[in-house]
Amino acid sequence: MKAINEFFDSLIERSTLAKPIWNKEAILEGHSPKWNYIDGCMAKAILDMYETTKKEEYLRFLDEFIDFYIDEGGTILGYHMEDLNCDNINEGKVLFRLYELTGKTKYKQALDTLYQQITIQPRTKSGNFWHKKIYPHQIWLDGLYMVQPFYLTYEAKFNNNKNYKDVFHQFEQVYQLMRDTKTKLLYHGYDETRDCFWSCNESGCSKNFWTRSLGWYTMALVDTLEVLDEQFFYEYEVLQGYLKEVLDALLRFADPATGMFHQVTDQGERPGNCLETSGTCAIAYSLMKGARLKFLPAHYYDYGCRILNSVAQYKLLKEDGVFVLKDICLIAGLGGMPGKGDYKVRDGSYEYYVSEPIVDNDAKGVAPLIFAYSEYLRKEEDKRC
Repeated sequence: MKAINEFFDSLIERSTLAKPIWNKEAILEGHSPKWNYIDGCMAKAILDMYETTKKEEYLRFLDEFIDFYIDEGGTILGYHMEDLNCDNINEGKVLFRLYELTGKTKYKQALDTLYQQITIQPRTKSGNFWHKKIYPHQIWLDGLYMVQPFYLTYEAKFNNNKNYKDVFHQFEQVYQLMRDTKTKLLYHGYDETRDCFWSCNESGCSKNFWTRSLGWYTMALVDTLEVLDEQFFYEYEVLQGYLKEVLDALLRFADPATGMFHQVTDQGERPGNCLETSGTCAIAYSLMKGARLKFLPAHYYDYGCRILNSVAQYKLLKEDGVFVLKDICLIAGLGGMPGKGDYKVRDGSYEYYVSEPIVDNDAKGVAPLIFAYSEYLRKEEDKRC
């Protein structure tokens, strides 16, 4: 486990505010610095490490990093509300705690801006947010993670939980619309119009189970439950039921030797279907945190810890004296832009998902690794106490 801490520290040491080493998409495509969900994942990981270790250098780096992207008037670098992109909410999650710790008014202003987007985000007829304006009438599992924990936290801190039922309703609709009754897994996307070429005419869902999207879903559930007031007993119980059901379903598809998960969840060792790091770590984190917060039976922590140990053993490797986290899917989606690999049509097929590039050290894998590692550190501290 010490290797994970060494790896994490090395990423921070080798990153600048404008060019973090963990944002592989920005590096490969030459993007200018801007607010984005990938950095948001890593920002939350840094915050988790600060909260568990109390090392001031982590808080200092995080504050400097976020401060770089928000000017004194609260304007967010590269953020455009009119994009109506659920992904852009994710980085705002760290602003709640940073505002408490630093008192910087601009962090509260940025929070208010992101919340304003939520109030105008287009919705499906069922009441769920469109994933993005460019993906009309579509729900993606990714979007639950990007928005709902932020949404509920804002409601709890600044709005007296006025819209908590909206958060719950969106999870409820996803469960009803996107869940496969046979496997108890959820499909990556849903199109209420059934017009998208990737959607099933009968269900509106995409064709396959993508492990990272299921990881987004389990993390969305556990992080939202952490914020949900227990006085909302019915909603609290239902979301816990969703979490346990999907994790039980996922564990049936875990690799027997390692406990890890394949890129296409239920397709095992078909050609090209690697044991993928980002989805695996997200599931490990959800198991460990869910057990700590008593949303799950205590022994589920052990399932998650086994997975974390396997990632450290098989995916965190030293190359030229430096730790590298391997086998992270760079990106995957449905429709819109072409795929980054040889299979250009993002049609949700098996062939599409396994064609997307696999990279090292991307935050979409690093961050959930650190989320899970932070849960490990909490457990070890509890043992010492």
